[in-house]
Amino acid sequence: MAAEFASAQPIYLQLVQRLCGQIVRGAYSPGERLPSIRDMAIEVGVNPNTVQRVYSELERITVAETRRGQGTFVTSDQGRLRRLREELMVSHVTAFLHDMREMGFTAEEVLQCWNELRALSLPEE
Repeated sequence: MAAEFASAQPIYLQLVQRLCGQIVRGAYSPGERLPSIRDMAIEVGVNPNTVQRVYSELERITVAETRRGQGTFVTSDQGRLRRLREELMVSHVTAFLHDMREMGFTAEEVLQCWNELRALSLPEE
């Protein structure tokens, strides 16, 4: 099933972000082999060259490593995966706060809403 992509950002970067999110969520374990370039291309409905670029970027940011003749694997470096998790959190929270500021909300209003919603939500797992 082909994935949907936003036009505002290159597809390969969207795929890098999606894979990083999946890795952080545990969909791919440390040291686990990622799908082959061809399989991933078919799965998300893009050209294999795009997936090659995605895997190269994951390797550049040290989230994955390519082993000649074996494929591309999620890094086994637990410290790197913890840093990735933190980086994603900061990135998403920063984008959220930027959007709230653009809509005219103050930090106090956002925090008040957060606290009210948190009090209504189910206990954290």
